[in-house]
Amino acid sequence: MKESIRRLPDSELTVMQAVWAHEPPVSKDDIAEEIYRVHPIAETTLLTLLSRLQSKGFLSVELQRRRKLYTPLVTQQQYLSSQGRRFLDTLCGGSVSTLASALSDGALTGEELRELRELLEKGEL
Repeated sequence: MKESIRRLPDSELTVMQAVWAHEPPVSKDDIAEEIYRVHPIAETTLLTLLSRLQSKGFLSVELQRRRKLYTPLVTQQQYLSSQGRRFLDTLCGGSVSTLASALSDGALTGEELRELRELLEKGEL
């Protein structure tokens, strides 16, 4: 079984999504610009979140010409896979049919369900 990746609080996940949106390594300014598209964040808050992500093992930091550059140590796909498994196990008791029922009971639109069905039929999932 793959090693479980801990769930990030929403604020830290927002920062990681901004990191994943760029080719690594990425600067604080690039991360801030990406986050500002969603909502403003104070520079000190961003620095705190980056520090937390580094200490949790999600980011590595390299100093380059007096500037910190951040590289993800966990890929977006690794994080999504881990959290998807946790969601299935925790909220659905490990039951795929319970998950499918929840998704078809309004979590997904008809179009999204058709897209999911097509991906499954094509073997792309």
